[in-house]
Amino acid sequence: MVVDDHPMWRDAVARDLAEAGFDVVATAGDGEQAVRRAPAAAPDVLVLDLNLPAKPGVQVCKELVGTLPGLRVLVLSASGEHADVLEAVKSGATGYLLKSAGAEELIDAVRRTAAGDPVFTPGLAGLVLGEYRRLASEPAPAAGAGEPEAPRLTDRETEVLRLVAKGLSYKQIAERLVISHRTVQNHVQNTLGKLQLHNRVELVRYAIERGLDEG
Repeated sequence: MVVDDHPMWRDAVARDLAEAGFDVVATAGDGEQAVRRAPAAAPDVLVLDLNLPAKPGVQVCKELVGTLPGLRVLVLSASGEHADVLEAVKSGATGYLLKSAGAEELIDAVRRTAAGDPVFTPGLAGLVLGEYRRLASEPAPAAGAGEPEAPRLTDRETEVLRLVAKGLSYKQIAERLVISHRTVQNHVQNTLGKLQLHNRVELVRYAIERGLDEG
């Protein structure tokens, strides 16, 4: 699903994706329209502009990621401002691509987003990982009395989690561990379920809080 308030840009992105073999199930020109149309269209990937009328893109992202399990959001924005990038990621975006990207770069980014890999315009990935580390260094809220013990992960799940925390893509993890891409995805989904987390952003923060990105 493609969401952008500029009709010519929106149509061009939808056309490029359709010609590349993607099924463009819906488009929307403003934030409220996107939130209304997405549940019925049930997209796997949302290509989302941030600067939208009626409802800002970060709010659209937050609402749809919270209500559509498995939805992955690739922000496609003219802004490379660090604050915009971090706000988008915190709202649940899987990746962030600048509109200066070419058609082939966009198509590759959508394909990788659909596979669960984080995709960022060069230079932004380090910024996001640095923010994860900053968040993880903040003191956590005090645990309540009688809080249940943390779920136990298998050795392989812990291994995958450690590599996710280091910023590796699922493809890189699969190559490193000599397992299939699908197996990596299954381990991540199992880990999300056990830890009661909702997306990769929360998973990376959990891992960094426990020092799994070190060593």
